[in-house]
Amino acid sequence: MDFFDGHCDVLYKMFLDKSIAFYDSEKLQVTLKGLEQSGSKIQSFAIYIPESVHPDMRFQAALAMVEIFDEKILKRYPNVKLIRSQLDIKNLEEDEIGAILTLEGCDAIDSDLLKLKTLLKAGVAAVGLTWNYANAVADGALEPRGAGLSLFGREVVKQLNKQKIWCDVSHLSEQGFWDTIDLAQFPYASHSNSYTLCPHPRNLRDDQIKALIEMNSVIGITFVPEFLNGTQTSTITDILRHLDFICSLGGEHHVGFGSDFDGITHTVENLHSISDYPHLIEELIKYYSASQVERFLYQNMVQRFPAR
Repeated sequence: MDFFDGHCDVLYKMFLDKSIAFYDSEKLQVTLKGLEQSGSKIQSFAIYIPESVHPDMRFQAALAMVEIFDEKILKRYPNVKLIRSQLDIKNLEEDEIGAILTLEGCDAIDSDLLKLKTLLKAGVAAVGLTWNYANAVADGALEPRGAGLSLFGREVVKQLNKQKIWCDVSHLSEQGFWDTIDLAQFPYASHSNSYTLCPHPRNLRDDQIKALIEMNSVIGITFVPEFLNGTQTSTITDILRHLDFICSLGGEHHVGFGSDFDGITHTVENLHSISDYPHLIEELIKYYSASQVERFLYQNMVQRFPAR
């Protein structure tokens, strides 16, 4: 079955280690070889700027990751195609894999809307407003203050609306989430789980999940063990628990997957890399119909990707 994975940090690893080759590096959890062998159809690639990068250099770091994406992935491997619209998805050939460029946190743009516009012109098709802490846009999920969108943050969301860009609410504070829901036309959660099942600040509470469902959005269940059961050890059954719970809230047509591969050290048992997705699929088909599994793996994400 085709699948759409909503989040990985390959670019971050390739930024830190310039020797990494995307095709089959043992240092990566997502490789082109793994995507090809596992049946992947669309993979999102995040631009994540590590906190170790000086604030004055974060935009340059983001541009460097765009360059890595262009030169070391798209140009080097012709069967990987940039996805910026639903039309791009429809035009994928059978042997092609779609690649969506995303921004994980607006730290790279500081308080400069021109920097955001530059990244959107460079191919970014989804924008997460924060990482875990505060920036000029909003507070993240781990920021004790818990503030919502700033005035600049509201301008960022309006710009995303104008250009029909996915606005990622994963990592936001609760107040930031609700401010964004009130303003964003294309919100989604790329990699978040249920707070009810695992009370981690990065997970979504029931009313947040229901709000995304009511907006005809999508939530990507993530494979981070700490977000699945609060420990560093988890199984595919933990993923299915979160999937089943979101479905019980009305989310059958609004849930997908966002692995966070290459952004995690601890992994789910039998799901250590993109090559292991078939193990997840094998478990899904034990409990759900073929049409449901196709929705979870692919259709729900594709159908909520903004039509531009």
